[in-house]
Amino acid sequence: MTALEITLRGAQVLTPEGLSICDLSLSGGRIADTPQGRIVDLSGYMILPGIVDVHGDGFERHLAPRRGAMKDLAQGMIATEAELAANGITTAVLAQFYSWEGGMRGPEFADQVFAALAEVRDHVETDLHAQLRCEISLLDDYGAVEDMVARHGIGYLVFNDHLPHKALAAGKRPQGLTGQALRIGRNPEKHLEFIQGLHDRMPEVGPALERLAARLTTRGVRLGSHDDSTAEGRRRARARGMTIAEFPETLEAAEEARAGGDHVIMGAPNLVRGGSHKGNVSAVDLVAMGLVDALASDYHYPSLRRAAFLLADGGICDLSTAWGLISTGPAQLLGLMDRGAIRPGLRADLVVLAPETRRVMATIAQGRISYMAGDAASRFVG
Repeated sequence: MTALEITLRGAQVLTPEGLSICDLSLSGGRIADTPQGRIVDLSGYMILPGIVDVHGDGFERHLAPRRGAMKDLAQGMIATEAELAANGITTAVLAQFYSWEGGMRGPEFADQVFAALAEVRDHVETDLHAQLRCEISLLDDYGAVEDMVARHGIGYLVFNDHLPHKALAAGKRPQGLTGQALRIGRNPEKHLEFIQGLHDRMPEVGPALERLAARLTTRGVRLGSHDDSTAEGRRRARARGMTIAEFPETLEAAEEARAGGDHVIMGAPNLVRGGSHKGNVSAVDLVAMGLVDALASDYHYPSLRRAAFLLADGGICDLSTAWGLISTGPAQLLGLMDRGAIRPGLRADLVVLAPETRRVMATIAQGRISYMAGDAASRFVG
């Protein structure tokens, strides 16, 4: 699709200074500083910067809607992109596991996901990026992880540790192990033996992880850690080059991240539901304390814009600041300095909303329409 040459008139436009009614012109996929093309009257609507989702795994339901239904991942990617656009997201990071859990979180599936992403990336409007989520306990796979990063051009990697260490250290059978093993076609006893072996080798992880992180940093890969729970853990992650703290579980970890100059990401669903479903620190509290750089969709794309409006409606911050947590903040965190705000010269990444319902009526990614609905669509077309 050719980028729009157009001037949008009459809408409330969100700039860093706040909402104001002004003309907004687009040309060559960028925001222009002079009138362009035909005029589209968007009176009664709001125009805000396109949403940048820094971490989301909601795409999984499109790739495998039922167990075993994974025949054409590229078509699932196209369906994912349609959902992203319908929620005002113009840049999305798809977070894919590389885990001992296997199945859709195993390395073989990760390879397929990244291949499907490469297949569709140039044929959709939303700017799609990949994130690899690597389990630190997979010592024997570190070389394969590096190879995957190189083959698929992955620029963002986050380290996780989801092993049930407490149960394994006590010699107990972790809760849910049998069901997990059967889902991935593995004998439960063999699966228990496998993860027990990973747990037993944890003393080897620190030095090996430092070497792996150093090699990835040399490649220019952006690194983060997931679910930091202590200040000491965050300091250790930073020393290894992991300057992004993704979903810190405690205030202590978030404060250490801020003190050390790290980026902090929290989940928008946590904020929308009023707290973590696991009992971790509240995203609302961290935002109110100025400790959050970006909100992520995590597992639910609609939560991003809902979270921004909840913050503004609740008086925690103004709308420009709240919306910045889902646009400017994540864009800067990813090093994408050409987007995230409405300013001449930046990418024309925009979302048109109905003020009363906050429903997305149109999404424009790099000057191209990725989604339109209702009366707003009639105005563009007519």
